[in-house]
Amino acid sequence: MGYSVGEVAAFAGVTVRTLHHYDDIGLLVPSGRSHAGHRRYGDADLDRLQRILFYRELGFPLEEVAVLLDDPHADPRAHLRRRHELLTARIERLQRMAAAVEHAMEARRMGIDLTPEERFEVFGDQDPEQYAEEAEQRWGGTAQYAESQRRAARYTKDDWKRMRAEADAWGERYGALVDAGEPPAGEAAMDLAEEHRQHIRAWFYDCSYELHQGLAEMYVADERFKAYYDALRPGLAEHLREAILANAARHS
Repeated sequence: MGYSVGEVAAFAGVTVRTLHHYDDIGLLVPSGRSHAGHRRYGDADLDRLQRILFYRELGFPLEEVAVLLDDPHADPRAHLRRRHELLTARIERLQRMAAAVEHAMEARRMGIDLTPEERFEVFGDQDPEQYAEEAEQRWGGTAQYAESQRRAARYTKDDWKRMRAEADAWGERYGALVDAGEPPAGEAAMDLAEEHRQHIRAWFYDCSYELHQGLAEMYVADERFKAYYDALRPGLAEHLREAILANAARHS
């Protein structure tokens, strides 16, 4: 006796109204009727419905689906190959879309809403998101982290470029100070340490002297931060640490 329209609708995840419409336009005419005149669908009908839904999922209009299914010269194996090609192409397209969305989500989470070209222009070969996950794990529950994220989310490419230029200029001046043999507790070094703290306050969060001292210890204890500062000048990380501590003591 086959399957009723309600059973087929449940199998396929479509509505009864949809099946009625397919019948009305001749796209899926059930192969049988009950004694009472109700639609009854056989296995061949279910196979055709599966193909209809596949093409619909790919975005084909009903008129084109009918042509594809009713071509008398179509080889069933050719249909399968065509469906496989279309499905593979769609998977690849969706994967690209998913990767783009994931990238955008991560960029927004970090507040770095730049294209790859813009990021390279601003940061060069340094990845601004390199330690994003670790930073969130270490400081994600703090007010400073939340404030940093709020501010960064508003920054444009020009903002990031200006911030990077300020940091680079500070690094050049601090490197020259180290080259000149200035002591960490000297006025010049403490002034640049204070400028370092003010830079953080201006761009990211309210960095107190206590917080600044904690950062200073991290610049020496964490090999990655130490490598960053020592790349400006050998020994700069340790020199900066002492200057930050001296500056904090000066203002206590």
